[in-house]
Amino acid sequence: MSDALPKKRSLKSLWLLVALCVAPVAASYLLYYFWQPGGTVNYGELIELQPLPDPKLALAGGVPFQLSQLRGKWLLVSVDSGRCDAHCDRKLLYLRQLRLTQGKNTERVERLWLVSDDAAPRDEAVSQYQGTWVARADAGLLKRFPAQGAASDHIYLIDPLGNLMMRFPRDPDPRLMIKDLARLLKASQIG
Repeated sequence: MSDALPKKRSLKSLWLLVALCVAPVAASYLLYYFWQPGGTVNYGELIELQPLPDPKLALAGGVPFQLSQLRGKWLLVSVDSGRCDAHCDRKLLYLRQLRLTQGKNTERVERLWLVSDDAAPRDEAVSQYQGTWVARADAGLLKRFPAQGAASDHIYLIDPLGNLMMRFPRDPDPRLMIKDLARLLKASQIG
C-alpha cells in the first residue's frame, strides 16, 4: 500500500463552468439597463395608446354611425375637409392601396375618412374611393388625433380594440406604410 495522498483536483474546471452559466445572465442585465437600441423597425410614429370615444356620428348620407361598428378591424383614418384637396385625395388613394396590398388580410383592414368641417364631400371623391367609410366628426373626437401640425397632415391607424396607436407623416412613403401594416397584421392575434 502506498501512503501517497490523492492528487488535488483543480478547481479551474468548476470556475469555468460557473462562468459559463453566469455570463449570459450578467450580459442580459447589462444590455437591458445600459444599452439602448439605436433605431426602430417601424416607419409610422407610435403614439401613446389612447382609447377613442364612441360618439354618435353620421355617414355622408346622414345614416347614424359609430366607430364601434368597425371594432375588430384595423382602421386607417384620414381627417380632412369635405372639400378634399389634392393632399386629401392622395391620402384616400393611399388608404385604398394600402388596404389592397395586404392580400389575404385585406378583410382585416377598414378605411375611414373623418370629415372635419361642414363641407359636403364631392360625389366623385366618395364614389372613387368606394368602400371608405365617410363620416362627419365632431370637435371632441377630432381633438383626440394628435398632430405635429394639423390632423389633416397625417394618416392614422386605430387597432382592433379601438385604440389610436400610430400616425404616418405628411406625404408618407407608401412602401414603408405597407411594411408597417403587414408587420402589425402578422403579429396581431386580433382583428
